Amino acid sequence: MGRQISILKHITISVFILWTLLMTLFLITQKKQLYDQAEMLALNEAKVNIKKDLAYRSWVTSHGGVYVPITRRTPPNPYLSHIPNRDVKTDDGQQLTLMNPAYTLFQMMSDYANNYGTKGHLTSKKLLNPKNKPDQWESKVLNIVDKTKKAHNEIQLIDGQPHLRLLNPLITETGCLKCHGHQGYKEGDVRGGVSVSIPLTPYYDSAYSHFKPEIVFIIIIWFFGSSVITFGYNKIHQYVSEKIANYEQHIFSLVDMIENRDSYTAGHTNRVAQYSSLIAKEMGYNEDSIDKLYRASMVHDIGKISTPDSILLKPGKLSTLEYKLIQEHVSTGYQLLKKVDIFHDIAEIVRHHHEFYNGSGYPQGLKGDQIPMLSQIMTVADAFDAMTTNRIYKGKKTLDASLAELQTLAGKQFNTQVVQAAIVALKNIEIPDSNQQPRNQIEQERFAYFYKDQLTSAYNRDYLNYILIAENDNHPDDAYQCINLFYTNHLSQYNKSKGWNQGNQLLIKIANEMFQLFPDGFIFRIYGDDFAVLHKQHYEIDTQLNQLNSIFNKENISFTHQHVNLELEGIDSVDDLDSWLLNG
Repeated sequence: MGRQISILKHITISVFILWTLLMTLFLITQKKQLYDQAEMLALNEAKVNIKKDLAYRSWVTSHGGVYVPITRRTPPNPYLSHIPNRDVKTDDGQQLTLMNPAYTLFQMMSDYANNYGTKGHLTSKKLLNPKNKPDQWESKVLNIVDKTKKAHNEIQLIDGQPHLRLLNPLITETGCLKCHGHQGYKEGDVRGGVSVSIPLTPYYDSAYSHFKPEIVFIIIIWFFGSSVITFGYNKIHQYVSEKIANYEQHIFSLVDMIENRDSYTAGHTNRVAQYSSLIAKEMGYNEDSIDKLYRASMVHDIGKISTPDSILLKPGKLSTLEYKLIQEHVSTGYQLLKKVDIFHDIAEIVRHHHEFYNGSGYPQGLKGDQIPMLSQIMTVADAFDAMTTNRIYKGKKTLDASLAELQTLAGKQFNTQVVQAAIVALKNIEIPDSNQQPRNQIEQERFAYFYKDQLTSAYNRDYLNYILIAENDNHPDDAYQCINLFYTNHLSQYNKSKGWNQGNQLLIKIANEMFQLFPDGFIFRIYGDDFAVLHKQHYEIDTQLNQLNSIFNKENISFTHQHVNLELEGIDSVDDLDSWLLNG
């Protein structure tokens, strides 16, 4: 399940990041557009200023310069001293000096800068006036416009503040040669340029004031979109979680169905999942790993769905061949789980939960660190549950004995680190009371398949052996006290004279009569045509013997009865009974 939720989470995060990037890109684009507009406005202002300057210069040039009164602000231009009529006197005695276009433009730029803050500069490649010396940027741009004959603009920092700088080339005209002809210029040459620097901060401030409402709007849109994404994630998460939970529940129910076919395995997966989680928690695993291990434990035996009932439900020890067949359940479970997306992350854990630390396990014989650690934890939990659960062929161990056996097998069958954690994690758990006795009609039928005589429905010799062993081991104070044996005589002659079918019908009739006569006893068919009745208490059976005699006499056969005191004779198994009968 974690894999699907993780994919959904990654998709949602990706969508959220994409949405955030989209809104951020839109915000950056809007800001750039506003600031580009601000820079365009500054450029337009620069162009207007230069056009004004050039218009004034053109007017002065068209008149060959203008004469103005000599004052402290407008002293004679020393760089025009080569012109004979630079200075003149009017009829009323006023002293005038010639102001060439460059000088008048310089004066106007100075006044404009002082009044309005816009910095203008007249610059030349060949200087007449040192004040017209180009700065570093102007020198670079003069080389550019000398080739292009077009205005050039850039954004430059002046005193740490951004300015839009524009330089318009000054093309030499006929009127210009009066003052600059001696410098070697000719018409059409770029003699210099008029540059202007417009502070951008006011324009940027104005753009930002328009940008602030857009920021608020974009943030609102972003929050709305993020809310939609979160809402969608929660809805999809809920839907996917429910679907996955339902699917897992179906699988868990299937496992329960498999388990409930056998009283031993009923509840086994839940206990293994619980034990595994406790061990993993003791070892410091995070919640995701513990959840993964829990889910793997809940389906670790799902491969038994392909195990034949005759092996899966067998309440006794398995033969070598049967054991090899049941080993296939781990590979079957792995193949099943890895094809289901929500179980893909736990398939490998299930596959190796029967591998042993020393390499003697199955299916691949992995050893040590080759075995996934979560599988090693499940191996210990699985074995611990087997130790603490009753089987037909063995009783359960106590908690202390089971933990001691884990310790004994540490470093061999189990990882020592896992065993040490298990000893701490499982030391206080309550061992469930489990057994393989038939508890309902379904289990009675299962026992009938394995432990009942198919002809008479009496129990067989194997179950008699289990009863004698299990009851004496698990309930010595309430063990069975006696057994009554009934040996049929001359049944082989009866079969020969009346046929095997009639002989079978007679055995059924005898068994049914015994069920009626001994309702509190266990009825067994042993030694072929003989019967045994197992009792908790000793009691007289003279009445029952008389009724049985009547049945046998009608069929012209007889039986021999023998009573055995199990406690007195020390009989705890069928082998003991056989030995006593042989020696008695």
